[in-house]
Amino acid sequence: MISQTDLLRKRSHPVDQALVPEEIDQYLTLLDGWVLMGPHIAKTFHFSNYYQTMAFVNAIAYVAHTEDHHPELEVSYNRCLVKYNTHSVNEGFGGISENDFICAAKVDAVAANQYAPVSH
Repeated sequence: MISQTDLLRKRSHPVDQALVPEEIDQYLTLLDGWVLMGPHIAKTFHFSNYYQTMAFVNAIAYVAHTEDHHPELEVSYNRCLVKYNTHSVNEGFGGISENDFICAAKVDAVAANQYAPVSH
């Protein structure tokens, strides 16, 4: 099984198959606080104020752009719920793929101020 560090080193890539429940459970053990929420993996991040929340959202936007994999966000004054799901898998019906976990690991690194983007 890969590690969280391995996820940080990987890049999102084209996929056509969703992970099976056992694989999802294994990946979830790599990431602190991420849970299965319906058809997504999700985590809520808490902040002291709106400015910090929006700075985090903007940093996630950069990750989404560089990885070409975009989360759903629910933003309020001092929190942000981040949800990942891969819409292109399972013939367009969606599911959870390795890309969701790659990006979740990078979002965790952003939250810890430890994200250093990989050059193209």
